[in-house]
Amino acid sequence: MRIILSRKGFDSNTGGITSPIFENGDMISFPIPENKENKVSDDTFDLLHYNGLNFTNLLCQLGYKQKQRCHIDPDLVKDRRVNRESVENWKAIFGQCDSAATHLDKTIKVREGDIFLFFGNFHCVENHNGIYQKVNKTGDFYKDNDLQVIWGYMQVKDIIRDHEKQKENKWHPHSKPYYIDKKTNIMYVSYNKLTFNKNLDAYGILKFRKDRVLTKENYSKANWIKNPVYDEGSVIGNRNNKSKDKNTSVYYQGQWQELGLEETKECENWAKKIIEE
Repeated sequence: MRIILSRKGFDSNTGGITSPIFENGDMISFPIPENKENKVSDDTFDLLHYNGLNFTNLLCQLGYKQKQRCHIDPDLVKDRRVNRESVENWKAIFGQCDSAATHLDKTIKVREGDIFLFFGNFHCVENHNGIYQKVNKTGDFYKDNDLQVIWGYMQVKDIIRDHEKQKENKWHPHSKPYYIDKKTNIMYVSYNKLTFNKNLDAYGILKFRKDRVLTKENYSKANWIKNPVYDEGSVIGNRNNKSKDKNTSVYYQGQWQELGLEETKECENWAKKIIEE
């Protein structure tokens, strides 16, 4: 069982704001804006909701000012849509294309049973008279600062490379012509239940917990806690730890998307703990 850390959701360049951690520990990773003008999904933020609150309204409260069309990928929550019936035969799917897909397919060599752990940029929010605002100046590092947090997961059952079969998953953005027209377009489809725990779905959104935070306390968000499972000696491919303090933290520079981790029992147990407990 191989573990892949996958960076997904808003960042400073794409979306421009952090995704929210709510007071009850719920996390929403906002799907990135869809900047392509044609041959892509027509999904928009107003088709999504959290506890009855429309994503468009929530984004406005948190300072989002970009496009309304969005790229729902990885698609891990059918019930996030206002109209659930619009996604007949839904299943959890993560799509990739171009160099990122090649890296997953040829370098990391993702296969059945492997697990994606999705992480992104988050900040705690509070509801003030019906308006959500970012928390600050509480003195709590985890509430006051932007964090990189593992927010979701998916265990791979099927890998779809055939473009005609990809089109059958018509609710997913990687079934649309813009992506289908790319040779590298690939879809990873989840199991229904985890192979190692039949009581849990093989995909989903996680609650906020400190052990799911990658960011090292009192460091900027992309500087991670030192952990042998994702230190540079445990990463598949060429990644160098650029941290100024390599003995205590890990920093992988650049706009990479996926980090494949060497297959060890320690890494497998770490991932299971992230998901299960």
